[in-house]
Amino acid sequence: MSVRRKDEHGQATVELALVLPLLALVLLGVVQVALVGRDSIAVTHAARAAARAAAIDVDAAETAARGATGLDPTRLSVTVSGDRSSGGVVTVTVSYDDPTDVPLIGRLMGDVRLTDRFSARVE
Repeated sequence: MSVRRKDEHGQATVELALVLPLLALVLLGVVQVALVGRDSIAVTHAARAAARAAAIDVDAAETAARGATGLDPTRLSVTVSGDRSSGGVVTVTVSYDDPTDVPLIGRLMGDVRLTDRFSARVE
């Protein structure tokens, strides 16, 4: 049987009140990192789709990158470079300014620039 003194009542409540904001901030940080990771995978997918399209028709690369994912097309930029002759290698670079919209964390982090590059042989 434990004996409690009168002045220790509510100690757990106070400790929870002190730790809960930090725990919530860490949880929001984890959510924001997961969202940036998801968008990073989407940028990689967009770069691959754009490179495959550029291997056939260079003008189709930007359309393919914008249509490959659900990313905001106004924040997406596509650059095509390389040898466009038959048998050459074309390189597509896709950049995306990822917004950090999670409350509190977004203001601390600011927008993140995600970039990926993919090459394909021109057909």
